[in-house]
Amino acid sequence: MSRKQQLLKRHRRNKRVGLLIALVLLVVIGLLVAWWLPLVLAILGWIAHEAWFADHLFYAPSDDYQYSFPPYTQRPKVHLNGEHLRLDEGVMLVDDATLVLALRIKSTWLGRFFDPVVELLGGNNPDRQTFERGVNGLRYLNLSGQSHVLSQGQLRLRGRFCKVYGEPVLWAFEQTDYRRERVMVIAPHADDAELAAYGLYSQASEAWIVTLTAGEIEAEHYQQMGLNKVEAARLKGRLRAWDSIAVPRWAGVPQEHCVQLGYFCLQLAAMKAAPSQPMGSREAELGDTRLFRQMNPFTLPGDADGAPTWNNLLADLREVLLRARPEVIVLPHPTLDPHPDHICAQEAVLEALQGLDWQPTLLGYANHLHDNDRWPMGNAGNGIALPPAFEATLAMQPCCLPLSIEQQRDKAMALGMMHDLQPPPPFKRRLRRIIQRLLAGRAPAVYGENEFFRKAVRRHELFWVLKQNETSAPNP
Repeated sequence: MSRKQQLLKRHRRNKRVGLLIALVLLVVIGLLVAWWLPLVLAILGWIAHEAWFADHLFYAPSDDYQYSFPPYTQRPKVHLNGEHLRLDEGVMLVDDATLVLALRIKSTWLGRFFDPVVELLGGNNPDRQTFERGVNGLRYLNLSGQSHVLSQGQLRLRGRFCKVYGEPVLWAFEQTDYRRERVMVIAPHADDAELAAYGLYSQASEAWIVTLTAGEIEAEHYQQMGLNKVEAARLKGRLRAWDSIAVPRWAGVPQEHCVQLGYFCLQLAAMKAAPSQPMGSREAELGDTRLFRQMNPFTLPGDADGAPTWNNLLADLREVLLRARPEVIVLPHPTLDPHPDHICAQEAVLEALQGLDWQPTLLGYANHLHDNDRWPMGNAGNGIALPPAFEATLAMQPCCLPLSIEQQRDKAMALGMMHDLQPPPPFKRRLRRIIQRLLAGRAPAVYGENEFFRKAVRRHELFWVLKQNETSAPNP
């Protein structure tokens, strides 16, 4: 069981205990006061839960985030003067650097009911970054794109439903412009590449999109059309395979650079455990990957028998790597992203890279988190503060790519083409959003109803440098 599953299991167990205690109290109140009062209190309690306690937050808002950055990272001296964040005299910043500011944030009492926000004001590039309700600890703001206004002494930090205080610490990470290099994005499922890196791959000098699985499971939406479970899973897999090939064309990626490997969702871990043993689909009653690989632009080793094995996956990945010879590979982060397919995708790429005559730069992304299902918090179009992290044993190096409003819209349209993000959310989730909009001040979705339209369409794309390239890749 993954850490994320363990945390969710503990959360649900605690919630059941809490509900049992509340039920006993309501029965007592009904017996001692009035029979109708427990019903009223239960309805009010449910509304309060949906408005303020429904987020999956597996840590206390008072916990400090803990990051360790590489020891050579520049630390320009800054200080807070009221709302103004100012560089010490003589300090200079590189324009395209990733800037991270550590400071303490404490919510006001209203910040327990409305999302606390730190506004970055001054100049022509204002931003808003959102934190947990009730926050009271060390947090890391993303100041990327604010270097000019900060250098001019015009940057102001204004808390809304919160206060910023303490001695700020600024890190400046100089970075390569990866948009000028040959980029390959590894997507465990169709839409992972767009969620994490549409802005990067749409601007890269050359881009490849490699999707590992068909993502065919959890096809209830298609069962509502009258299909049985097997038919629905196969249709969903075919649609998502199409998405993985077709949607990158919106960003100008040639079809011959889009590859769908067609392995089965949530089976990568089982494949890795028994590398030569085929692992068929959980729901589509398939043991052959070739149904989902028909649109590929070239033949792969796994096409010989279509067997869904780890050995075939490694052979397929190695073939694509040798054909594309990427200078940068964007793949799931090994510790931040807990999805089992994402973990295995990263491990498969590292294994396939072994022994090659060049080693590309590796950039990690996180489309899911262990500790906070709502991260990045806040609304579409806002900046992305650093995610919760509580173990500073591993040095982490963020890398931030700014997106213009036009690029954000194009990214939103790419996500809108993904069939898996199109079905409406369940009624309970829609009702929860209405309650949160009325009572907690959360804005409605702008680009789409799926939660990823809020989380992924931002003014930043945030990556983590896992490894710098050792030898430049020759031209393919």
